[in-house]
Amino acid sequence: MAQIGLRAGPMVGHVDMRSASIWVQTLTESSVRITYRNNVTGKWLSTSTRQTRAEDGNCITFVLDSVEPGRTYEYSIMINDVVQTFDVPTTFKSRPIWKWRGKNVPPLAIALGSCHYVNEAGFERQDSLGKESGYGSDYQIFTAINAMKPDAMLWLGDNTYLREPDWNSRAGMIKRYGHTRALLESRALFASVPNYATWDDHDYGPNDSDRGWWGKKDALDVFKLFWANPSYGVMEKPGITTSFELIDVQVFMLDDRYYRAPNDRKDGDQTILGEHQIQWLIDALASSTATFKIIAVGSQFLTDNLRKECFARMPSERQRIIDLISTNKINGVLFVSGDIHAAELSTFDRVGSYPLYELTTSSLTAGSNKDIAKQSNTYRVPGTEFGEHNFALISVAGMKGARVLTMRVMNKDGKEVWKRDVAEKELR
Repeated sequence: MAQIGLRAGPMVGHVDMRSASIWVQTLTESSVRITYRNNVTGKWLSTSTRQTRAEDGNCITFVLDSVEPGRTYEYSIMINDVVQTFDVPTTFKSRPIWKWRGKNVPPLAIALGSCHYVNEAGFERQDSLGKESGYGSDYQIFTAINAMKPDAMLWLGDNTYLREPDWNSRAGMIKRYGHTRALLESRALFASVPNYATWDDHDYGPNDSDRGWWGKKDALDVFKLFWANPSYGVMEKPGITTSFELIDVQVFMLDDRYYRAPNDRKDGDQTILGEHQIQWLIDALASSTATFKIIAVGSQFLTDNLRKECFARMPSERQRIIDLISTNKINGVLFVSGDIHAAELSTFDRVGSYPLYELTTSSLTAGSNKDIAKQSNTYRVPGTEFGEHNFALISVAGMKGARVLTMRVMNKDGKEVWKRDVAEKELR
């Protein structure tokens, strides 16, 4: 495997029918280009050559603009005119055209995870004898995720753990992100599966950080350097909010940090999302034609356990969002979240409408919450709590008008822990 000048990557980002994003990070300032071809014509195409810059952490994202729908592509990375070779596939599939094609709708599988910690010698916590104790483990979980062959991977926050040496400077943030992204065990997943991310406090700054965090602009800048989402922010406001479609599923990724009020502030607006983001979310949900509408956010939405920074800390905002979904008769809504270092399924009954579900999956490699079963959550579905390293899968299959969404939580080795099916008609 020859990787001359490569620090991390490649990573497949947002992929649509006629474009795809590929991210790389070089060791030093370098000239980079990408060549790619599909399985139909076999003709090699090339991006223009671009330069990585030290001030950007030598990160660069290319948009491949000659992609066609429903094809498999292989791609190659050129750094300073040297072809990089990898021991993992560097491929992606463009989204197929499926609307107005009869009753047959393609199946879909989405992997989800949160709380990813990669140990770094010299930076870990020490005991009284000076011995370091790494917080990350079970990195083989990424091999298990990749083996499921998902159509996309949703990173639900705490995807990179910033620590005290990292969060106080832009350079520190870049170094920590780069160290995490360079993990060998995750390389295959990044190189061939479209990856999308929201954030939570540990990607953003110190623990439980909020809108008052002085480093928020640097945090946003670095997040954008390392992820290749389709967009960042809504209604002319900065942030990491975005949305995209995967067959008949639309994903709405929310920003629970940039506009979040401090947990302990008693006056002023009690908000996690901010008014502009709430209005955008309801507008986007109301106009969506997707069968299933997945709202992805770092903090838990439905739980009433205050052990973490869930929406129950801002109960009026949570209830308002629920009421707006009900008032506008929005079908097919499902929440997904991370943060709590355990997995669980919550369900919230509404008078005159379908129940709201929330699938929480955490953690991928960071420490586990083994006491989850002892911690209350009025809305938890009994038997769905799981306090070991895990990831989740959401799959959608079936004919048009009779689609079924299946939620599964998997352990670190890819073994199913529990499964729940929800039919399209149950979310109307």
